Amino acid sequence: MTKKPVVLRGRARHDIDEAIDHYSTVATSALALDFIDALQDAFRQVADHPASGSPRYADELALPGLRSWVVKDFPYLVFYVEREEDIDVWRVLHAARDIPAWLREPPRD
Repeated sequence: MTKKPVVLRGRARHDIDEAIDHYSTVATSALALDFIDALQDAFRQVADHPASGSPRYADELALPGLRSWVVKDFPYLVFYVEREEDIDVWRVLHAARDIPAWLREPPRD
């Protein structure tokens, strides 16, 4: 299988920026950097093995192809859809949020 590029939607970029700001503010810049490293690992995983993510929320939201992957050591999930040419990352959300409600928000991009 060929590795696919990971493409972030605007909401996903915003989610990531908020998480980094949170870790930088309430913890340390080192923890924020650890989060970035873990997120990059998650992106590598879904780029290499797109079908390895959980389809659970796809069923709940009736969004065919939607999958999620856990960001290791952090309470965040990467939500993405595998497309023919790339991996389309929709959101990066804290696992304690109301995930279906957050995913139903109208897109900004």
